[in-house]
Formats: sequence, C-alpha cells, structure tokens
Amino acid sequence: MNLTDIESASRTVYSYMAATPQYCWPVLCERLGTEVWVKHENHTPVGAFKIRGGLVYFAHLAQSSKKPKGVIGATRGNHGQSIGFAARHYGIQATIVVPQGNSVEKNTAMRALGVKLIEYGDEFQSSLEYAKAYAREHLLEMIPSFHPLLVTGVSTYSLELLRNITDIDIVYVPIGLGSGICGMIAARDALGLKTEVVGVVSAHAGAYAKSFAARQPVESPANTNLADGLACSTPEPAALDIIWKGVDRIVQVSDDEVAAAMCMLFECTHNTCEGAGAAATAGAIKEKSRITGRKIAVILSGGNIDRELFATVLSRKSLE
Repeated sequence: MNLTDIESASRTVYSYMAATPQYCWPVLCERLGTEVWVKHENHTPVGAFKIRGGLVYFAHLAQSSKKPKGVIGATRGNHGQSIGFAARHYGIQATIVVPQGNSVEKNTAMRALGVKLIEYGDEFQSSLEYAKAYAREHLLEMIPSFHPLLVTGVSTYSLELLRNITDIDIVYVPIGLGSGICGMIAARDALGLKTEVVGVVSAHAGAYAKSFAARQPVESPANTNLADGLACSTPEPAALDIIWKGVDRIVQVSDDEVAAAMCMLFECTHNTCEGAGAAATAGAIKEKSRITGRKIAVILSGGNIDRELFATVLSRKSLE
C-alpha cells in the first residue's frame, strides 16, 4: 500500500462522510502532562473507524463482474455496522453473526441498517467459524474482518491525523484484529515519518501482546468485560507480519485502567467512548512518565457503548 492507494481510498470515504477531527484538549493535556491530540473516530456516521474499511471494500466489490446475492460477516459490532452501512448503499443484503450477550445497542444499530443478525457462540472466534459455515451453506460472500482493502480504508484516518498534525512523536493505537494499527503503519511509512506507533491491547485479551513478544502467533483467551472491540483470542497472521515490522511496542491495559481512561476522556472532552475507544488513552496514561515533553496522539476508535455499561463506568465501580 502506498500514498496513492490511501489517497484514492480517501476519495471513496469522503463521498459518504467528512474527515473526522483531531483536537488537542487542554484539560487532557494537563492530566497527561504533555501535548495530546485525540483523533475522534467516534464522530463517523456509525460512531467508529470501521466504516472507512467497509466503504472501500464494497466500492471494489461493486466493480467486480458479479454482484453477490448477499454478504456475511462476524463481529462484536463496529465491523458489522460498517458492513451494514455499505451493503445498504449498494442494495446487498447483509447477515452478521455476533456472540451471545453482545452489546444490545450495537445489535440495535446493526438491525437499523437492515442487517439480518444471528447470535451464535460465546466469543468472537466461535461467531466467525459459524459465519464461514453459514456462508458456504447459503452461498453468501464472506466479508473478512481483516483484508488489505479494509486496512487501506481505515488508513485514511491515519493520513488525516498525520497530515494535519505535524511532528507527532508517538501515536497510541488500539489493537482488535489489527486493521487500525496496520493502517497507521501504512500511512506513517507512506509519508516517510518517524512517529513511533504503540499498540494497546486489553490485558484480558493478550494474544497480540504475546505474539509480539514471541515473534510468532500465540492464541490467548479473551475475557475482557469492557473492551469488547479488543476481545481477540486468535491473532491474524497477516496483521502480525505488519505489526512485527512497524510497531515500537505493545502496552497492555486492564479493564479498570480502560474505565479510568473513559472517565478521563468524558471529564476532559465530554466525548463518549467505548472500551476499545479509550484503550489508546489508557495506554498513554500508563506510560505517562515516558511521554512527558513529547507530542503524542491517541486514537479514540469508537464511541459505541451501551448506556447502562457507560453509567457503571462513570460511577467508577470496578469491572474486574
């Protein structure tokens, strides 16, 4: 992927939505003791960065010789909204498989986009395997959660950030399955920058942290109670190849640390964010002594959290 690819993807994305803002909030800077820029991917039409990948993927799908009768994917919510948003535009029926007990409000949002929702399994990997079998049985096109077109699409937010805010020393990026951080690496390298890219994962879903340390894929149980967008137990090999080469380090944050970051973001910016969306900020907080005097950015990747869970977080009740 090069700069031309990302710029082409940007044109596709901007035909449906505006670029999202990046703000430097004074109170947040005071709390972290340095200059902090927040990239607000919670401001997209579906409240998360994933929409960018879906728009680019479906634009290419629409140019193919045969339009599928339907598509299917597996998700904890934001990827499903991305598929639903793009599929509706192109008049394609979308089916999404989510784990049992998935976010009620994310499920509602997907159904509102015309998605046929199936609840199966107790975690993402089970839902994914079921979706693949369902695709074969019903002759649907499987939309992966990680794909070069998805990475190119989501890299557009990184291009916006890095072009608008110069001389960023460190950017903290949450890792779910890896499209967001791989897009950040691609944009940074395409611009020829030296910005450190730091991945942030849930301490309760350590597959990517363990794989990064071992330099080989390592599966690990995912049992976070808050950061469902980071609940990956089986890392994506293609993502790992990019992360091993382009990421400086990976920081692990607990649910309570994520909750504290959600509270801080709400207090300092009055933005709502989901657990995965606050993970980058939690990572920066954890490395506060390391970032002093440096210009940093954090990716607020999404704001889709159920009202009752957010109320629990703001009440500062323990989630562990």
